[in-house]
Amino acid sequence: MDALLGILSAFGLSASAGLNAYIPLLIVGVIAHYTDLIKLNPPFDLLANPWVLIVLGLLVIVEMVADKVPAVNHINDVIQTVIRPAAGAIIFAASANVITDVNPVLALILGLLVAGGVHTVKAVAVRPAVTATTGGAGNVPVSIAEDVIATILSILAAVIPILVAAFVILLLSLVIWWMWKRARRSQGRV
Repeated sequence: MDALLGILSAFGLSASAGLNAYIPLLIVGVIAHYTDLIKLNPPFDLLANPWVLIVLGLLVIVEMVADKVPAVNHINDVIQTVIRPAAGAIIFAASANVITDVNPVLALILGLLVAGGVHTVKAVAVRPAVTATTGGAGNVPVSIAEDVIATILSILAAVIPILVAAFVILLLSLVIWWMWKRARRSQGRV
């Protein structure tokens, strides 16, 4: 059961990194530094270093501000195309190895793919659609929602990873239901 919870935590944290690279790193670092809930193995224990936490806090602020400024948010997304998958890889490897003996290379690859996938959907599909349909006015509220989701998901993934599994099952169920309903509607049967 501990191994499953560790993997669920790793997936949730790396998905969160796809929305905001630094929030899950900061949350895991703070939890590891101030509580006994998470004990990071070397070299990932550096995330709990006070100087690293200060830098991560500053990076969270920079990313949040940059993501709210028109035109800068698009440049930020281009820069984050490299940073978010890397952060996802680091956080996946750090959190998966807390409880399990997952091969670090496999953990890094999985984290890279999860965070990269979330970031790609956000940067290629969601944000351009929001910009096109709202003339850019919807970007700030969507960015705030992404930061809130990244924070909540990171906290839940670190503290109560079983909720991440329930959330993923619920989300997949809704997506499947929506696709089924859409397919039936396109066939003319509603």
